[in-house]
Amino acid sequence: MITRVALVTGGASGIGAACAERLQADGLDVLIADRNAAAAEELAGHLGCGAIVADLATREGCARAVAQTLERAGALDVVVVNAGYQHIEALSAFPEDTWDDMLALMLTGPFLLTKYAWEALKRSGNGRLVYMGSAHSLAASPFKGAYVTAKHGLVGLARVAALEGGQYGITANVVAPAYVRTPLVAGQIADQARTRGIAPEEVEAKVFLENTAVKRMLEPSDVAALVGYLASEAAWGVTGSVQSIDLGWTAR
Repeated sequence: MITRVALVTGGASGIGAACAERLQADGLDVLIADRNAAAAEELAGHLGCGAIVADLATREGCARAVAQTLERAGALDVVVVNAGYQHIEALSAFPEDTWDDMLALMLTGPFLLTKYAWEALKRSGNGRLVYMGSAHSLAASPFKGAYVTAKHGLVGLARVAALEGGQYGITANVVAPAYVRTPLVAGQIADQARTRGIAPEEVEAKVFLENTAVKRMLEPSDVAALVGYLASEAAWGVTGSVQSIDLGWTAR
């Protein structure tokens, strides 16, 4: 049986690392791409998978991630588009260069990865594109202008990829979690407290879980389990969808 190959971007920590671990456990040959070389190589050593150092906010970095995956593994069947970050600021004060950087990484980058991986996914016959969205792919919050814009944009990209890829067996879906307990989210606490005028210890209840029906933070492994399903043969008919794992946030 031929081993399927997965590329996970932003794979050195948090949700990306959990996805890499899950896909590896599911029997895929995994490569992680991240601009943090030390973290990527450390995780790759732990998992026994490949690491690619690439800045996914650049055209060259996206092309390198796909090209090196094909050079090392000879194929590409699954792309988990996960690299990203957040900046908390009111629209009127949002730095223009930060806006440019966020959209380059979280919207232009996913488009380029899709473009560069497309022919390999066609050859696969059961290619999988999994875009890491957010509850903010379906809803908005204040102080997250660029983040919400990018996460909404992923839905459109996934739907177009689903329509164009269906005839080749390619599926494309967005995973849309609520806040997940990751270093990225932990790093937001001070900024959320500042912009909302609350104490840092109040952020989890008053911000992260404010709009959810289930008052419990998601763990990276929870999101990775859904990604693992979408990457599997069992999900062959799931495409063009937004798969919410948002604790009931967008049910209102």
